[in-house]
Order: sequence, then structure tokens, then C-alpha cells
Amino acid sequence: CCHCVHFLSMGIRLWPSMAGTGASTTKSPSKSAEFIDIELSNMRKTIAKRLTQSKSTTPHSYMTIDFSMNGVNDVRRQLKNSGIKVSVNDFIIKAVAIALKKVPQINSSWNESTSTIQLSPTVDISVAVATPNGLITPIVRNANQLDLETISFTVKELASKARDGKLQPNEFIGGSFSISNLGMFGVSEFTAVINPPQSAILAIGSSRLVLDESDRTQHLVRVTLSFDGRVIEEDIAAKFLEVLKTVIEDPISLQNSDGTDNRRLNALIS
Repeated sequence: CCHCVHFLSMGIRLWPSMAGTGASTTKSPSKSAEFIDIELSNMRKTIAKRLTQSKSTTPHSYMTIDFSMNGVNDVRRQLKNSGIKVSVNDFIIKAVAIALKKVPQINSSWNESTSTIQLSPTVDISVAVATPNGLITPIVRNANQLDLETISFTVKELASKARDGKLQPNEFIGGSFSISNLGMFGVSEFTAVINPPQSAILAIGSSRLVLDESDRTQHLVRVTLSFDGRVIEEDIAAKFLEVLKTVIEDPISLQNSDGTDNRRLNALIS
């Protein structure tokens, strides 16, 4: 028909029923490739269950801030020249531990049965480690009481045991706060799922170079705090990130200190 010719000249394809043939042809679908079922390990099943539980029952809120890592990089070079090797992640763990002591509301959990907030008496930081069977979070216990070298040794030992599947239950069950660092994979920023019953997790992105107002090069890292809105209010989350930024950008006090001698930090908290 003339309409069909017009449509075809425009490059529009007509199905037979549209072309006015009156016949409707249905092509039977070809047999699709079969899916491959992958059996999950018990660890992966547990991870799936906990992630679903967290996103279904925990009201996630998010807050992001940038840190300058120039000071940390300078101190790392000084320590390396003295034969001491510590990673950026070790500095972050130590800084987070100090910030948790300064803002203890973050170091807490929600008790579903009593609808109360429980403050943790210790600073036990869960550090996400990738293993062949999935992510697991071994715990650096009493992290605020450890120096950088001890934190570095502890993290390496726990990560090695995690990858070999040799962690004991007390080495990964519990924890009061979590850190997940994907910066080494070039991930600029991301949000992490809270690890229940904890109330917060810090997601660390990769470092990027920027020029500040004085044309000085700054190594900036973007971090995002995921927190349970039932436990932590926005102003408390902001205070925690402000304290953490202060500690990270004054890394000298991190080497053998719990932050009590940091005058700038004490002024910020008071």
C-alpha cells in the first residue's frame, strides 16, 4: 500500500501485521543458552545474608569529605628512610581509631531488641580484605592503643591468614567500626554497606593530584562515611569526619600517640 511505501522509504521496518497483510506470524524464540549455577561457599552465603539484612533494615545515610595526604606521604618517606614501612591504610586505621575515641557516638551499634544505642567500650576496627571466597573483615582490636608499626604488622598478619582461610572466629567476629579501601584499584570514590551490628563504615577512594589556592600540589583522597541514621545524627557524623580530617592532616601525632597531645584536635573537640 502507499502508506507502506512511505514508511519503508523512511527506513521504518514494518511487521507483517502492520503492512496490512492480515497475517500475524510469530517466530518461536530460539533456545537460549543455559545459565551456569555457581555454588556459594558458606562465607559467601553469610555475606549475602548480612548485606541483605543491612540494606533492608538499616537506614543508610552518607557523608563525603576530602583529605590532603601530603603530610602522611611525608611521614611515610621519613619512616621508610629509617627502615620502617607503613601503608597509607595503616595511617588511616590509626587516625580513625583516634577519631572514634574523640567522637564515641560513632563507635556504637543499634540494639534491635531494646531499641537502644550501645556504645562500644573498645575501639576494634574491622578492615575489609578480599579473599578467593569473598570479602572478610578481620579486626584490629584496641587500635587506638597501637602504634603505626604494630597496626601495620597486625593488618599484614590478619590479611595473610584471611587469604589462606586460617582466621579464627575471634579474629573476624565483632568489631565496632569498619574500613573498606579500594583506592589501590583506582576507584575514586564509592559507598560501602554497613556491617551490622556496627553503625558505620568508611569507604576510602584513590589519591588524586590537585592544585590548591597557593598553587601547591595536594594529594587528595575522598572518603565516604555510611552511617546508621537511627544511631548517628548528621551533625555527629560531620564532627567525626572533621576530627578525622584534622588527625590525618597532622600525621606527626599519629606515630606514637592517641591524640591526647594534639592541641588543635583538643581545641576542636572542646
